[in-house]
Amino acid sequence: MNSLHPRILVVRNDKLGDFMLAWPALALLRANMPGARISVLVPGYTAPLAEICPSVDDVLVDLKLPGELRSARMLARLMKQKEFSAVITLFSRFDTGLAAWLAGIPYRLAPATKLAQIFYNRHLVQRRSESAKPEYEYNADLVRRFLSDNGIKDIKPVAPPYLQFDEMDIRELKRKFRETHGIPGTHKLVFIHPGHGGSANNLSLIQYAALARNLYSRLGHHVVLTAGPGEERQVRELSALLAGVPHCSYFSHSGLVQFAQYLQMSDVFISGSTGPLHLAAALNRCTAAFYPRRRSSTALRWQTMNDPHRRLAFAPPLEAGEDDMAAIDAVQCAGEISSHFLQ
Repeated sequence: MNSLHPRILVVRNDKLGDFMLAWPALALLRANMPGARISVLVPGYTAPLAEICPSVDDVLVDLKLPGELRSARMLARLMKQKEFSAVITLFSRFDTGLAAWLAGIPYRLAPATKLAQIFYNRHLVQRRSESAKPEYEYNADLVRRFLSDNGIKDIKPVAPPYLQFDEMDIRELKRKFRETHGIPGTHKLVFIHPGHGGSANNLSLIQYAALARNLYSRLGHHVVLTAGPGEERQVRELSALLAGVPHCSYFSHSGLVQFAQYLQMSDVFISGSTGPLHLAAALNRCTAAFYPRRRSSTALRWQTMNDPHRRLAFAPPLEAGEDDMAAIDAVQCAGEISSHFLQ
């Protein structure tokens, strides 16, 4: 491998939140191999975000054709054209592993899990099911292994934000948003995203309404209800529960990049454990998130990547069931969010 200018493919071709949690690993790779050409393999719907990632040079779209062999052959052709010297697979899938092998990529690293590991010649034992550390740290561990294998021992750390839009552009976007919705300039913007895409258990709309009603800021605040495609009904139902609470809605109909720009306006972003939460965290916004206590879905495993003082996490109390999100006291959570982020 050309150690100065390697062509590296990083694979994270699953959901939005999972891909966002790869950004610290991508930033670590860029910081420690500035001369490398870094490509990512992602599904089509996260590709627009990959294209604006400052750590990425090239984006390959996984079309996920029906049938493992058909998909693998298509991916192998795609990989071979790019002449990669290395592939780091953060999430192991059979067709992806077979494709990397068929493409003849010399260095192939993946977690030592699942059948797909047979297609890789470098492995890192990871017991992610134990949820002993955040997902973004498991991803970064693979990059650290790659850097170590390439003789880089003194690894430079990286810190958020991992995504940042031009402050002047966001200031103007915020000004227009406030003007459109009649929001005073002194009021903080509290974004609440009640949808969750089925990725984890979430609060009920009744709980989100109680939360919104009990938030407090000395200078005032305005609630912004957000929705991705297919989540509009939840936002409309929640809006109906918030009579008397200053609020408005933002429906993300213009893609993830514009949604991310709006998220950079937020003073606080509140949601369950879902993709938009991790997008807000990549921007280093203040986040408050709700998690079940189930081992595979804990607040530690899916911890946000923003600075520690910018994140709060809530889960059912120990005396409740691990998935009993109804046991979370929304009023108490509102008090904690207010004292941490809105004073």
